Amino acid sequence: MTESFYDVMRRQGITRRSFLKFCTLTASALGLGPAFVPRIAEAMETKPRIPVLWLHGLECTCCSESFIRSAHPLAKDVVLSMISLDYDDTLMASAGQQAEAIIEETIDKYKGNYIVAVEGNPPLNEDGMYCIVGGKPFVEQLRHASEHAKAIISWGSCASHGCVQAAHPNPTRATPVHKVITDKPIIKVPGCPPIAEVMTAVVTYILTFERFPELDRQGRPKMFYSQRIHDKCYRRPHFDAGQFVEHWDDDSARKGYCLYKMGCKGPTTYNACSTIRWNAGTSFPIQSGHGCIGCSEEGFWDKGSFYDRLTTINQFGIESNADRVGMTAAGVVGAATAAHLAVSAIKRAQHKGDEK
Repeated sequence: MTESFYDVMRRQGITRRSFLKFCTLTASALGLGPAFVPRIAEAMETKPRIPVLWLHGLECTCCSESFIRSAHPLAKDVVLSMISLDYDDTLMASAGQQAEAIIEETIDKYKGNYIVAVEGNPPLNEDGMYCIVGGKPFVEQLRHASEHAKAIISWGSCASHGCVQAAHPNPTRATPVHKVITDKPIIKVPGCPPIAEVMTAVVTYILTFERFPELDRQGRPKMFYSQRIHDKCYRRPHFDAGQFVEHWDDDSARKGYCLYKMGCKGPTTYNACSTIRWNAGTSFPIQSGHGCIGCSEEGFWDKGSFYDRLTTINQFGIESNADRVGMTAAGVVGAATAAHLAVSAIKRAQHKGDEK
């Protein structure tokens, strides 16, 4: 029988107080209220850890690099305590035939009860020979490991959408996971890479509630992908006021104005970057002075330069054009100024009449 998360923590000498503090932080990371803390604690105490096979196809390992930097909860708590990470060729100590044997052991022992987490995607051209793992095409490993899996998690834009490997002309036929594995539940966690706390929160949610979080029509968790970066961006007031950076490092850039005209894709990108941020909530690309490149959206590599300004986003009304927003703001200010001057002139005339 697989140990529970709490069993592992007790064996490591973790106190009950620290355990409950961990559950509170986890609830907060999931956007849940204090009432859910007991439920999370119960899940951690009673439910066995989830066996996970973490596979790697065509990718740059940025998802793993992001994952191991999670702060709430710490990646070590997820990997060593919350889940049973049986296979991950980036993090595990074993190698060669010993490592590949672990996949077979997990499939046989936990048939129908393990999760396959996929980082990267399979190339299908030349019978998959552009990505070889353990002497076989990665697409074969993916299909074999997924056959008896409970569900699939597609980590990052490579697994979710194809990312740079699938960009035109895509000579290797790099293909998103959901187009290869079509008979299993798949949760997509796109981003290049995804935010660390988003990754660990998805795992925590599945462990706690024994189901996937609610997904949007693209298969992404709504709790993290239901709002545009633009909606909660701290530079949003400058957008509404028509205050934009016109050139890199100009005076407007130094003042922290909106990066829309510099190609920022925040108005069309759904992700939690502007709220959860990166490196334990320290910053995110827009805060560092660079516009969003839309990395969590499908086909972002083939949508032109990252610095081409969005010219029409008509579905957002007044936000459809940055120039129009600026002109509107200027017009409102001008009209308000004219109205103020007119009212002031009338009051002065009335005052002079009263004096006479």
